[in-house]
Amino acid sequence: MTANLISLLVLLPIALTAILTMTGQRAPTLSRGLSLAGVIVLLVVSVGLLLGGHGDTPRVIELGSWAAPFGIVWVFDRLSGLMVVLTSVVALLSLVYAIRRDEDSAGPHFHALFQAQLFGLNGAFLTGDLFNLFVFFEVLLLASYGLLLHGSGRKRTRAGFHYVVVNLIGSTLFLFAVGALYGTVGSLNLADITLKLPDVAPDAVPIVTTAIFLLFTVFLIKGAAFPLYLWLPGAYGYASIPVAALFAIMTKVGLYSVLRVDSVMLSGNTVGGLVETTTLIAPWLLWLGLITLLLAALGVVAARFVRRQVAYLIIASVGTILIALGLVTGPEREMALSGALFYWIHTTVLSAGFFLLAGLMMRHRSQAGDEIEAAPPMPHAILVGSLFFAYAIAMAGLPPLTGFFGKIIILSAALDHPLLAPIFAVVLISGLIMVIALARAGSRLFYQSQATPGHPADRAVDGKGPMPGLGMAILPLALAALMVVGAQPLSSWLEQTAGQIAQPADYIDAVMPHGVLHPETAPGKFGQDYDGGHH
Repeated sequence: MTANLISLLVLLPIALTAILTMTGQRAPTLSRGLSLAGVIVLLVVSVGLLLGGHGDTPRVIELGSWAAPFGIVWVFDRLSGLMVVLTSVVALLSLVYAIRRDEDSAGPHFHALFQAQLFGLNGAFLTGDLFNLFVFFEVLLLASYGLLLHGSGRKRTRAGFHYVVVNLIGSTLFLFAVGALYGTVGSLNLADITLKLPDVAPDAVPIVTTAIFLLFTVFLIKGAAFPLYLWLPGAYGYASIPVAALFAIMTKVGLYSVLRVDSVMLSGNTVGGLVETTTLIAPWLLWLGLITLLLAALGVVAARFVRRQVAYLIIASVGTILIALGLVTGPEREMALSGALFYWIHTTVLSAGFFLLAGLMMRHRSQAGDEIEAAPPMPHAILVGSLFFAYAIAMAGLPPLTGFFGKIIILSAALDHPLLAPIFAVVLISGLIMVIALARAGSRLFYQSQATPGHPADRAVDGKGPMPGLGMAILPLALAALMVVGAQPLSSWLEQTAGQIAQPADYIDAVMPHGVLHPETAPGKFGQDYDGGHH
């Protein structure tokens, strides 16, 4: 039964994609109902699996009963389960908003593309081998191209072109890396590669090392890290609002791949020249995270539209998570991972909600849209302004909301790190810069409102009654409040999840039950000694 439910997380979206491609705008009510029902089922199933403890021990699904490394496997553990839950939450927020605001009717295949996107996302989070990770990357990217251009528009098309070019370059590098690994190691299954890497011939070590660095380069491109992150503000800033909200999970696919490949595939490299490869990765992640965070904070200052500000806030979250992932070489690696996951949940949900709030502002500031400038007062200005400042506090990492908790855990993990000073300086200074930028934006949007001749006040598209989609903009803040109230049990669960990630022997044994992974050759992270586990 559990295997069927896990398979449903991938098979349901692709089945709905096929059905919705045929219905489209011919039966819009049916399309909406099917798409919404599918997302609700994904959310219920993924939450049920996670709360039911099915991820406490990695569960392996062998498609066609072909065992690894020859067959395709899906692996459901705490990390992949958490990512599927986050995807379902963001998808539900985006889809309900799109239906309520009638933004799904600008093109005939919105719902089919939406479900295809979920198919690619869930598949990427659950797959256990590199080739299928590449396949699911391409599926979700193809769907995202269609969603990005949904509704057309010259600026949207230009931003989409940049998005396509950068990601095609990343996909090409990914294919080179996969081919090089398969040619030298003879496998693409993550757990199987872990067992085979220590036996790589000395003359093949440079090829494998290059392939590993290519993989991480691709993941960082797709995660929007420095220096190839400038595609994101344009693509997210010009996408339709529900699509931009769904894209809040997209950068996390790259970060998830960094974490998964590092924690599993590179967990057994204690022999030969590959030792240097694994120990070099963490410092690179740390420095790239520091640079990404600082530049993103400056981007928040320079942004002239709320949507672009949110896009740069997403890049800032990428930098923060990379800093946490770069801290996992020391004894506090599990604390760093739990802090990264806490911040991960926070930024994914709240970034999506912030985009939805920007969409409401666009529709109800008919003259200025979401441009950060003085304009006639908008309806419901007090309510929308309050929500804006709540999001600003949360995204800047100020107490009492979740961003503060995540940053505190990450900084606590850095207390004994040699780069303590630059880490604290960048995190705190970038936070201050974002606070100033968001405070200035809020002041111009809500406190410097002024009537113009002939336009004494902005009239909302939907009048001065209820604002469709407002609930979806409020819900992420409510979820953030629940995270604060339940911070202790959530942190405890995330610490256990971090322990599962840092000790990958159970994952490897579940995928490769006949493989041999001895404790003395199974480090936890970046050459750290593995302590215990099931064999």
